[in-house]
Amino acid sequence: MRAVLTWRDKDEQCIYDLTFKPDGTQLILAAGNRLLVYETSDGTLLQPLKGHKDTVYCVAYAKDGKRFASGSADKSIIIWTSKLEGILKYLHNDSIQCVSYNPVTHQLASCSSSDFGLWSPEQKCISKHKTNSKITCCSWTNDGQYLALGMFNGNISIRNKNGDEKVKIERPGGSLSPIWSICWNPSREEHHDILAVADWGQKLSFYHLSGKQIGKDRPLNFDPCCISYFTKGEYILLGGSDKQVSLFTKDGMRLGTVGEQTSWVWTCKVKPDSNYVVVGCQDGTISFYQLIFSTVHGLYKDRYAYRDSMTDVIVQHLITEQKVRIKCKELVKKIAIYKNRLAIQLPEKIIIYELFSDDSSDMHYRVTEKIVKKFECNLLVVCAQHIILCQEKRLQCLSFRGVKEREWQMESLIRYIKVIGGPPGREGLLVGLKNGQILKIFVDNLLAIILLKQATAVRCLDMSASRNKLAVVDENDTCLVYDIHTKELLFQEPNANSVAWNTQCEDMLCFSGGGYLNIKASTFPVHQQKLQGFVVGYNGSKIFCLHAFSMSAVEVPQSAPMYQYLDRKMFKEAYQIACLGVTDTDWRELAMEALEGLEFETAKKAFTRVQDLRYLELISSIEERKKRGETNNDLFLADVFSYQGKLHEAAKLYKRSGHENLALEMYTDLRMFEYAKDFLGSGDPKETKMLITKQADWARNIKEPKAAVEMYISAGEHIKAIEISGNHGWVDMLIDIARKLDKAEREPLLLCARYFKKLNNPGYAAETYLKIGDLKSLVQLHVETQRWDEAFALGEKHPEFKDDIYVPYAQWLAENDRFEEAQKAFHKAGRQGEAVRVLEQLTHNAVVESRFHDAAYYYWMLSMQCLDIAQDPAQKDEMLGKFHHFQHLAELYHGYHAIHRYMEEPFSSHRPETLFNISRFLLHSLTKDTPLGISKVKTLFTLAKQSKALGAYKLARHAYDKLQGLKIPDRFQKSIELGSLTIRSKPFHDSEELVPLCYRCSTNNPLLNNLGNVCVNCRQPFIFSASSYEVLHLVEFYLEEGITDEEAISLIDLETPRPQRESKWQEITSHDSQTLRLDETIDSMGDGDPFTAKLSFEQGGSEFVPVVVSRMVLRCMSRRDVLIKRWPLPLRWQYFRSLLPDASITMCPSCFQMFHSEDYELLVLQHTCCPYCRRHIDDLSP
Repeated sequence: MRAVLTWRDKDEQCIYDLTFKPDGTQLILAAGNRLLVYETSDGTLLQPLKGHKDTVYCVAYAKDGKRFASGSADKSIIIWTSKLEGILKYLHNDSIQCVSYNPVTHQLASCSSSDFGLWSPEQKCISKHKTNSKITCCSWTNDGQYLALGMFNGNISIRNKNGDEKVKIERPGGSLSPIWSICWNPSREEHHDILAVADWGQKLSFYHLSGKQIGKDRPLNFDPCCISYFTKGEYILLGGSDKQVSLFTKDGMRLGTVGEQTSWVWTCKVKPDSNYVVVGCQDGTISFYQLIFSTVHGLYKDRYAYRDSMTDVIVQHLITEQKVRIKCKELVKKIAIYKNRLAIQLPEKIIIYELFSDDSSDMHYRVTEKIVKKFECNLLVVCAQHIILCQEKRLQCLSFRGVKEREWQMESLIRYIKVIGGPPGREGLLVGLKNGQILKIFVDNLLAIILLKQATAVRCLDMSASRNKLAVVDENDTCLVYDIHTKELLFQEPNANSVAWNTQCEDMLCFSGGGYLNIKASTFPVHQQKLQGFVVGYNGSKIFCLHAFSMSAVEVPQSAPMYQYLDRKMFKEAYQIACLGVTDTDWRELAMEALEGLEFETAKKAFTRVQDLRYLELISSIEERKKRGETNNDLFLADVFSYQGKLHEAAKLYKRSGHENLALEMYTDLRMFEYAKDFLGSGDPKETKMLITKQADWARNIKEPKAAVEMYISAGEHIKAIEISGNHGWVDMLIDIARKLDKAEREPLLLCARYFKKLNNPGYAAETYLKIGDLKSLVQLHVETQRWDEAFALGEKHPEFKDDIYVPYAQWLAENDRFEEAQKAFHKAGRQGEAVRVLEQLTHNAVVESRFHDAAYYYWMLSMQCLDIAQDPAQKDEMLGKFHHFQHLAELYHGYHAIHRYMEEPFSSHRPETLFNISRFLLHSLTKDTPLGISKVKTLFTLAKQSKALGAYKLARHAYDKLQGLKIPDRFQKSIELGSLTIRSKPFHDSEELVPLCYRCSTNNPLLNNLGNVCVNCRQPFIFSASSYEVLHLVEFYLEEGITDEEAISLIDLETPRPQRESKWQEITSHDSQTLRLDETIDSMGDGDPFTAKLSFEQGGSEFVPVVVSRMVLRCMSRRDVLIKRWPLPLRWQYFRSLLPDASITMCPSCFQMFHSEDYELLVLQHTCCPYCRRHIDDLSP
């Protein structure tokens, strides 16, 4: 570190304090009772400021640069603007000792002998606080939260922004060590606020904000008057009674003297963000210095060591960018590094470090030796076992214990020294002298070997990797390269300040100078590129450059020297250069050049680098052919040219080597048919046809399909032409091809038909099938396109295709829910079992998906199909059994649909009476097995709820009891338990209004009937409405033996009149009154209806006795009172008599289900069909 005086001035008065404007352009000094304003660049006095009446002790500038403040012995503070105008003045009770601006809020702290005040532009008054001792100095923390006050009694008081004391530091020296200057470290990198304290006990101390001391007191041996930090906090300036300014580290380690003065130094500061220091003295001297920090560093290959913060050494690995810091805590004077050794010279010793391991990336150093002795030297070099000191003309070799082993005396000053390697303890040194002499010295040999002598002084030296060449930079900035053995000057280049050989390539070196980097390979011209700094190393493609104080590794492509070798066809040398580092483009160029030069080994390596498998395959094939004995280089080169796209050159070489077929193949593969034709001339027609086919293939691939089709047709490739036309949907072109083809060409015609079908042109497809006579494919076409009329017509002419037509037709009908038609189609195709299986599967799916209304419909359809199949005597019994079973299931699922919707949906469209009747109907029907999907729990729960709502409490209680024996889903558990409890509070009887009546014997039946849906007295089955499930007033009767259905209908249609029943009421009229009298004498039993007489027969046994009517009874019946279920054979018709003719009942003519007429009409209006069998309202057929 050197201090260079920039300017100096002198005033008659003592300089007590000074401050810089934050931008560093102006300097404000307190001199006597004036303020002096200087231009910092040249020391020009800009203006003296007068405003105080007595000596000015302190001055401070605000961080924002808008104002500064001065304090004087006249007890006043003056606020000045940056334009040097006074704008405010306020007073204290005693003389002002120090002032300081808050760096954040710009609040001003002014301290006097007895108090301190806080002022900010926003407030009108100054808040003052008394102190018990004289304040000598003050300083704000970086964040502006705390103010430190230094006291004459040796204590330090730390206050917050409001002036309240937060920490008090009482020092051991007390009033014998008054605090004279304090300063907070301005560094933003420190984790804690650190306060530096200088006292007149001649000590330097450091404290945390909490008041805890950092380390021990540092003795100064003089009375300090001022302390200040550099802008970034890395160094400290101290001045005082020793009449000089000293530079310290931030930890308090003394580094050196900035400038010696003739009197006490009262103040010193650093210009913001710079290395300039200004000093103010007792005798009025003002000195402005520039501090120059010299670079102390060392380099060996990829390890660079340099000094940081004067006391630390940082070792940087230039390849991995790893860094390690070694703290020496003393001024580092010299650094040397070699392999695993690191030597650091301190003022009183030299420390030798070594790496922990032999790992090339290891960055951990440990101390191995210490030479405790003071040395003066210009250069320091470390070897494996020795330290080399350079002192002017003398070199000394010391062991690591400090013992001098040998010494060399030179003829001239030593300008450059470098370790060039060697065995441990026998390393070689390259030494350059001022007189131009270049020597090689071995540390174990006293004799120095003179390599050569030149006329100019040596500035820089380096030796090539093989020790055959020597590069020298002299004092005239010339780079000279010598052959060491012959001493011959090989070449020289101007504008060089440093030089380095490539450690991986013998013939490459680089040198820097004039802002350029110069790379030279062999004796080729120099390649230049811009680069600032000095070249200090060259390893592969990395150049190590020292610029200012930093070392960096610059990646430099070696393209230029590689191309220089390529121009001279020196492929192997070019490959060696490329290995140091070139771009992928350069690698490809090298590969191509080597390939054209038939240097296959180099080309193979280069193509491997760029991962070009195509060329690697070519090289591999050429090498295989060479192994088999091929030696025709023209043929090899022709292959290379064809790969590179140099087709005409390749064709010429193919022709010259007698391989015209390869040239023709090359042109056709590349779709260059015109070139191929030109090359072929008038040749073989087969080859011409082959060319046309290939040209058509090419036209197809380049999206010119029409041209390709025409070429294929002309070449006779009809199938390819059809494929292209079909894929592009060109129907017109396809029909032209199909009509031109002979019917014997079956394969292309079938392909045409397939494309016609695909393109939705069944007419053309049919025409094509007819042309080749493929009737089966024609039938399949009609079926696939659902042209059923044409298919049926073809089936009439050719019965052998009947199954192929009707089975798909039936499946299509079934998929479209046209089950009746599907059944007929299956019947026609003889697939009756299949029709049943389809419906069974649909029914099962509906049940699984809880579509119970669909399940009922499908079961009804199944039953009707079974009835149809039952006409076959062989299957009659089985099918009739299935018919009755499916009818029963259809009725169950039809009723359960309402129960399921009531339990699963939030709202129900059914009346409570309907749900009550349905649940009773289901329970009476489910006496044995329960069909899939029907839940007894839901049925009983519905019955229980509706029974309770309608007053059938006994039945509700029975239903809840039944539920207790079933597995109940969790979601119903609470509701059922609650219902079971609440029903206990109801009466133990049922409402009489709900009791069902048997219309045959007029017996009131219980709500829960163990016999099922029959009367408990007469065993007559009940007839239920298919909507409300009420018991209908119908009684089924049977015909006497010998009466056919046709005769029965004719007898009923006769409607023989019955004698009118005489009224029991008699009307008597007189002249003044009219009387109506009931005559009980008329026989109530003589109503004249023989069917009613049949009903009155009392049932005595447990067997059911049906009502059997004769011809006479039939004649007495009215047609509107009789409902007939006209079942097809083999079933008998069923006859029902309505006992309440006024209450109309409607029977669906399709499914024969009974409804109250009003209910049926409403449901048909809602659904436009029968709710049971879905017979449409407009369908007149039964």
